[in-house]
Amino acid sequence: MAKKAPRRTAERILEVTLALFNRFGEPNVSTTLISAELGISPGNLYYHYPAKDELINSLLDRYETALNELLGASEGVRDVEDAWFFMHSLFELIWQYRFLYRDLNDLLSKNRKLETHFQRVIEHKTRSVKALLNSLVYHRAMTMDAREAEPTATSMVVVVTYWLSFEYVRDPRHALEPEHAQMALLRGAHHVLNLLIPYLEPGQRLHLQALVTAYTHTAPTPMVGATAGFKIQ
Repeated sequence: MAKKAPRRTAERILEVTLALFNRFGEPNVSTTLISAELGISPGNLYYHYPAKDELINSLLDRYETALNELLGASEGVRDVEDAWFFMHSLFELIWQYRFLYRDLNDLLSKNRKLETHFQRVIEHKTRSVKALLNSLVYHRAMTMDAREAEPTATSMVVVVTYWLSFEYVRDPRHALEPEHAQMALLRGAHHVLNLLIPYLEPGQRLHLQALVTAYTHTAPTPMVGATAGFKIQ
């Protein structure tokens, strides 16, 4: 059996950097710590990424690519079950790059690319959530006046964007540790979709409540599956 080719150093650097940023927060991770964790010299690290911002920007590019692919599935959301899986998938992706959200204000103040690109991220999230709302209305899962779509979508995006910050404030010592991830993501999906309760058809409202009950009772078992043309990983 042929051996797998060794991963490129640049790829390994990004993987380790992401893990360290997520665990300790970007401001608390130096390039010296990253090189020590990798067992390489600082010069080798600088050869691939001459500055810390280069690491942040490369991880941002990866996040944006994955996010754009996921958000494209919003038009395929037909009912609350699709919406539940979509939102949980979105929170899972945010969790994978949670350092961006954990340290968002600090990063925005220091990194011009992040400042401009995150504005684009918010705009894309809002458009996709509006598409999700329109699809739910089209498939008669809910009733919503067109004038309510914009503020509702904005409120949902606010919760999505700042949910992990809220979890962190509630329990700074544990909230962002991996063993607490599943419940945090379930709570986030629940609270985002709870904003739709006044608009959902009675059967859909009951189904959402049943989904919340079912998944919160089975956590922390990861949810896996596929719906509406996108994967839950």
